[in-house]
Amino acid sequence: MKLAIVTDSSAYLNERIKDHKDLFIIPIPVVIDGQPFEEGVNIHEDEFYRLLNQSQEFPTTSQPVLGEVISLYQDIQAKGYDTILSIHLSEGISGFVRTLHTIKDELEGLTIVPYDSTITSVPMGYMVEKALELADQGNDLEEIIAGVDHIRDTTNAYIIVDDLNNLVRGGRLTNGAAIIGGLLKIKPVLTFTDGKIVLYEKIRSLKKALQRTEEIIGQHRQDSSAELRLYVIHANNLELAQVEFNKLKQQYPEAIIEIGSFGPVIGTHLGDKAIALGVAAV
Repeated sequence: MKLAIVTDSSAYLNERIKDHKDLFIIPIPVVIDGQPFEEGVNIHEDEFYRLLNQSQEFPTTSQPVLGEVISLYQDIQAKGYDTILSIHLSEGISGFVRTLHTIKDELEGLTIVPYDSTITSVPMGYMVEKALELADQGNDLEEIIAGVDHIRDTTNAYIIVDDLNNLVRGGRLTNGAAIIGGLLKIKPVLTFTDGKIVLYEKIRSLKKALQRTEEIIGQHRQDSSAELRLYVIHANNLELAQVEFNKLKQQYPEAIIEIGSFGPVIGTHLGDKAIALGVAAV
């Protein structure tokens, strides 16, 4: 087996794996005020958040063009790969994984395995990293998927957004329209449940929301028999992310803790200044 790992541009990938020879990335389209961009190709985080704050309309995202995805898979096959593990953002955010299932048997001689991360950003990047690591160690496909499953099954993330409008208008928050009216003066803590973004708790202020989220992360560490890594993810909010990183590092000096960021696709749905804390198995 010669295995390629494919992911999409919503994954936050560490520098240590970005240039891995077996890794390929599908850019996701973002449209701002009618102008199309491809995440990670012709728009990056700084420019996106600048345009977001100046935009006249809510930006939108769409699935990658299927013909371009098939072309990428064909190019990968031409490089000598016979198997592709394609790890993508949650089906609760995008139907892209579902779309891949419709074409996975179309390329003769190439095994394509669509994989729903049930999340995105840093946790999905960890799954990609684990898949590459296990493949480099010579594990077979079943063992690699089991390793990625372990990361997915032990991942929990909690998100605090500055404004729910983006999530509600984009239809990415379950029951969003029904609850937004009651949240005008509340900082909601959101989480992923079965791959969908849902309301976890209603908190009165950003300070209290962060304190509560820190408590939840600590509880996960206490309850888990596995070693967990912690992460802080921000949407154009590095200063606050650094504060949270320092707090976690002080509480858990031996833990692996990393800061990541939400790119244009997820930033489109969460909005400017969102921040998330989470845990995942090492």
